[in-house]
This record gives sequence, C-alpha cells and structure tokens, in this order.
Amino acid sequence: MEFRGGPAEHPLSRLNWRSMSEGDLDAVTGIAAIGFPDHFEGRDCFANRLALNPGGCFVLAGEAGEVRGYMVAYPWRAGSAPALNTRIDAIPEDAGVIYLHDLALHPEARGGGWSRPIVERLAGEAKAAGWPALALVAVNDAAPFWERLGFTAVETPEMAAKLASYGPDARYMLRRL
Repeated sequence: MEFRGGPAEHPLSRLNWRSMSEGDLDAVTGIAAIGFPDHFEGRDCFANRLALNPGGCFVLAGEAGEVRGYMVAYPWRAGSAPALNTRIDAIPEDAGVIYLHDLALHPEARGGGWSRPIVERLAGEAKAAGWPALALVAVNDAAPFWERLGFTAVETPEMAAKLASYGPDARYMLRRL
C-alpha cells in the first residue's frame, strides 16, 4: 500500500480570477443576493456595468466554470456613488476615481484570501492608468475589512444623504494610489 502524505487538495484551491462574461451574470446575481440581501441589485444592473466597463469586471471561478465570487469596478465621480440597482447611461466625463461597485464571494469561498489579489490587481491597473484613487461604499459592517485593504473612511456632507439609502453602517471609503 502506498502512502501519500499531506492533506487532500481543497476543491476551492483551483479557483482563479478571470474577466467576467455575459454568461456569468446569473451566477453573479445569485452571489450578490447572498452577500447583500438588504441591497438588492438585479441582473440588468450587473449587465449594465459589464457593458460600460468590461475591463473592471471579474469573476472568481473554478476550472469547470463555477463562479464563486465577483468584482465590479468602473470610473466614477470622486465623492459620489451611483444609486443602488440603477442603470447608468455612461461613464461620467468628470470621473475622478475608480469606483469599486461590488466585491462578493460565495460563502464557500470566504476566508480563503481571494479578495486581496483582485483588489491589488485593480489598484495596480488603476494606478498605471493614472487614476489617483479607488473609492467604494462599505456596507454590512465591512469597513474594517476594507481598512485592511488600504481604504479609509471619508465623511462628507454630500455623501451623508446618499449613504442613508445604503444603511446605517454604510461608509464611503477611499484608497489613494
């Protein structure tokens, strides 16, 4: 009998970040519903963002194509955030930051260190393209998570009313590049 030492390979170890495609949108919407049950955004919202900025849309997927996470980002106005679950007509001409609209992982993929690599990739690409910062709205008490990834909460009167629609724990956060 042959002995093979070490733990069995974990099934999630073969996940990789790749560009999002239209075929991923149902899975993305399903993961969003799990991760953000109080902040619904439909398939058409994700399709809209993918069409506007495909280079900022990624999925965490396995070799068989199963999606276990996603990230959506696009240029947007500094000190602002688009309304939840709304389509936007175009990237604003006065965009001043890369807005990290969403990052979510399926519960099976959480805790595996999958978030940092894609956020760092986004930060590196944004910096190389000349963007001064990444911005986001942290929800579900996630501000400490985002702080570990280099983001800082920024409180402005202009954002106070907008953040109310995201919930009482919502924080507008910025990461200078």
